[in-house]
Amino acid sequence: MAAPVDRDVVVAGAGPAGIATAVALCAREPALAPRLLVLDKASFPRDKPCGGGLTGHAHAALATLGLAIRVPRVACGQGRIVYGHRSGDVTLGRPVDVVRRREFDADLVEQARVRGVEIATGEGLASFEVDARAGLVRIATSAGRRLTARVLVGADGAGSRVRRALAVDDRPPLRLFQAEVDAPAQLSDLHAGRMIYDFSPMARGLRGYLWLFPVPGGRLNVGAMHTPTRKLSGAAIEALLREGLRPYGVTLPRGARGWPAWRYRATARIAAPHLLCVGDAAGIDALTGEGIAVGLEQGPIAAAAIAAALRSRDFGFAGYGTAVARAVVGRELKLDNRLAALLYAPRGYRLWLSLMLFDRRVQALYAARVSGSEVLADRKRALLGALGRHAFSAPLRIAKLDRPNRGSQATGLA
Repeated sequence: MAAPVDRDVVVAGAGPAGIATAVALCAREPALAPRLLVLDKASFPRDKPCGGGLTGHAHAALATLGLAIRVPRVACGQGRIVYGHRSGDVTLGRPVDVVRRREFDADLVEQARVRGVEIATGEGLASFEVDARAGLVRIATSAGRRLTARVLVGADGAGSRVRRALAVDDRPPLRLFQAEVDAPAQLSDLHAGRMIYDFSPMARGLRGYLWLFPVPGGRLNVGAMHTPTRKLSGAAIEALLREGLRPYGVTLPRGARGWPAWRYRATARIAAPHLLCVGDAAGIDALTGEGIAVGLEQGPIAAAAIAAALRSRDFGFAGYGTAVARAVVGRELKLDNRLAALLYAPRGYRLWLSLMLFDRRVQALYAARVSGSEVLADRKRALLGALGRHAFSAPLRIAKLDRPNRGSQATGLA
């Protein structure tokens, strides 16, 4: 007979992935609510470095969960891709809503509480131990509380204790830097409702991009993502961010906030007996660095696995990693891993950047994916066709990258 436990499920982390898991569990098994506890070391609202973009997949996941976007946001119907003098706009079928994570995450916590989810803030996961013989997890919190549970969900971000216990990945992480600044007048006027993705710093060693996203109050969310296919220090990445923002008239009043992020890998171990990971703890999008939609989409998958385990009393979670990999979110992440390996390779990035900048059909496909109307992983034939076309067009497209674009400027403001 199984030993008694304090809770059936403890979720470590009250960000979007943790809230999605908890809300989905309560929707599946309403009677489980009193047996579920979400822990978070922070008190909400709390700062969270992030680009803050809610894509079409994020919107769809929120709707499935019955959650709403109730915080201020800027709807962006266009994305601008920039490389030096070259730039191009891509229209989105559904705008990306840019929010502040401080406000968005706090509101999700409140919406979950209304649904009966118990959330202990200011109390994080300090340590845990799986007791296989007793069939439970022994948990200690940062507030000194000791609990037992059948399942522990690691939704506690890149620094997840659950992730470390599973030894998910030993590869170097992505590096991201982010800050919020006042928007110069020219950006406020010309770029209302437009997100900027600037790949120009790749010519100076960055293996990623800079972003400039409008946020409420006439301000900008700015940042840089770097893939460690080329070794750069945090100071070097921040310097490239400062330099890359200068043509837009943007200066960082103080240092940007940096953080690591793990890339999702379909073969990674994201579950073990009584344990599973979601969201940043399981890995984010290697191509774009997107994590919000990933966490929101993974939550219901985790909830389904947990509900099945509670019914069967089999807490091995042997099929959870496969379930994530086969779902839309997993297939899209796997594709983006491949695309990131090409675009952010130590050398040869110009070959793939020229495809992205000059192939309108590729831009349209990716825009549909961002809008949520397309599963790009299911359009392999179209992608292969684009690669075939690019094989013939690449020399001219690469040469075009460095030629001044008449009517455009190096700032990408035209």
